[in-house]
Amino acid sequence: MMRTLLLQLSRQHWLREWMQNSSAAGRFTSRFVAGRDLSQALDACTRLRNEGILATLDRLGENVYSAPEAGVSLEAYLKGLSGIADRGLGGTVSVKLTQLGLDLSEALCRDNVRQMAERAFQFGTQVEIDMEASEYVDRTLAIVRHQHAATRNVRAVIQAYLYRSESDVDQLCREGIPVRLCKGAYKEEATVAFPTKREVDASYVSLMRKLLMDGTYPAIASHHEAILREAIAFSRQRGLSPDSFEFQMLYGIRRDLQRELVREGFRLRLYVPYGDAWYPYFMRRLAERPANVWFVVRNLLRA
Repeated sequence: MMRTLLLQLSRQHWLREWMQNSSAAGRFTSRFVAGRDLSQALDACTRLRNEGILATLDRLGENVYSAPEAGVSLEAYLKGLSGIADRGLGGTVSVKLTQLGLDLSEALCRDNVRQMAERAFQFGTQVEIDMEASEYVDRTLAIVRHQHAATRNVRAVIQAYLYRSESDVDQLCREGIPVRLCKGAYKEEATVAFPTKREVDASYVSLMRKLLMDGTYPAIASHHEAILREAIAFSRQRGLSPDSFEFQMLYGIRRDLQRELVREGFRLRLYVPYGDAWYPYFMRRLAERPANVWFVVRNLLRA
């Protein structure tokens, strides 16, 4: 119910305007968004690296409406990759393909991904291809497969709440394509996605175990403490090396668990978002985890 309410609020223009122009709201969002520009985001990544935490840099934004807009997104990511390399951060970048023109032309998007992946290859790093709503899955995975064949430095994202994800994970494991596993953040119909949290959690654990055993350097992306502890226990029971996979979490969320994972010797990478198009991202983060709502409410009352 809270998730539905927040997703509805995210579409209200008056609230968007207030949030984007309120200095008080800006203080709250700074916990989840690393900055408005690349320099601020790289500073955040540097601080994380000093704490033993890796980063994947995400320039916020989704659908673009012209090839020049897609070109702006591409250029921002190329600069981000250069900044990561210049600072020796060992980071990656995460991108939604609709930012690179997927809704305009698959050929345009594929060429933009190629340029990103080739730049990342020069710097010895990789590109993480975020997954969007279910109607984009086939096109996204087709581009991932095409680029993997060329540079072998892209990672696909699979959402555990989709019924099809078991088959997708099986195939990606066979192809040796790395996978980041997440639960899924888009509103989907019960015809394509598990409708209950219990079912989504069960699907996540099943896919997680499969990736840990058969995947190529998988990323376990979750803030669910029970799931994280299950991953740790499973990896230890099977004698898996801590450097054979990594955990991923969102910037600013469950920092207590982040510190614990690092202390226990596991690799941790944070998804570090930046940019002006932060409002939809921020509202999705609130919808995903009720505790984030209370964090904002508490700070609103103090403001």
